[in-house]
Amino acid sequence: MLAGIFIYILIFLRLGPVISSALRDTDLPIQRMRAFGSLALSLNTESPGAGSYADELSGEHLIGTMEVKPYPILRIPADGTKPARAIMLAGAGKFGVDDRALPLAGKAAQAGGIFVKRGDLVMLLIGGEDDLKAAKPQMPALPVTSAVENLGRWRLTGEICDGKCSAGAMKPGMGLAHKACANLCISGGVPPVFVSTAPVDSHIFFLLASKDGGPMPAALLDKAGLPVVLEGNIERRDNLLIFKVDSFSEEPGA
Repeated sequence: MLAGIFIYILIFLRLGPVISSALRDTDLPIQRMRAFGSLALSLNTESPGAGSYADELSGEHLIGTMEVKPYPILRIPADGTKPARAIMLAGAGKFGVDDRALPLAGKAAQAGGIFVKRGDLVMLLIGGEDDLKAAKPQMPALPVTSAVENLGRWRLTGEICDGKCSAGAMKPGMGLAHKACANLCISGGVPPVFVSTAPVDSHIFFLLASKDGGPMPAALLDKAGLPVVLEGNIERRDNLLIFKVDSFSEEPGA
């Protein structure tokens, strides 16, 4: 690991002038440090593997209860040996599905589309109108969703990304090179995630929220793609961990 970091440092020092000349900010030393900080962060984070698309539904739909805070989530009840799941939802391009999910809040809904997955990060990309709508009235009532579990207060170092691209929709889907794309996706409603350098309950991906459970604080948008330190409470909804951030700071050297 140390040998690998040393090699990356040598590469960075050699390419530093090239990287700097391509950056728009006139404060080149700061931008160099940010690029280096992002590189060091990626080296410190245990790789969850490459992201990929998965057409697991083959035109079928998942049935669950729709939640819209902090972002649209479909809570799917346990089924036999399959445990209950909470799946983040996003739309086509650089957009979320907030406007389509809001009328379904608290109701049984059916969702279809294509999964994008990377490690414990799972997101369902919704297709056309038939891929997100109220469940059929004749369906039996869904079980009550499991209670939220509070995992306590945490202080974590990592990177803010949009959940769609970091799961594999774009390559690279993380880092300074992806910052502008991440900002557009998050601004368009794609659920933002935090990629931590240290796991919590075996998870390194966390859906981001404000301290009151709403969408990610607006002040964090400009921090996407940069090493940051976040503090707040983490809660579990089925297999999904949600980081409710109440304070943040840039990682030294970022």
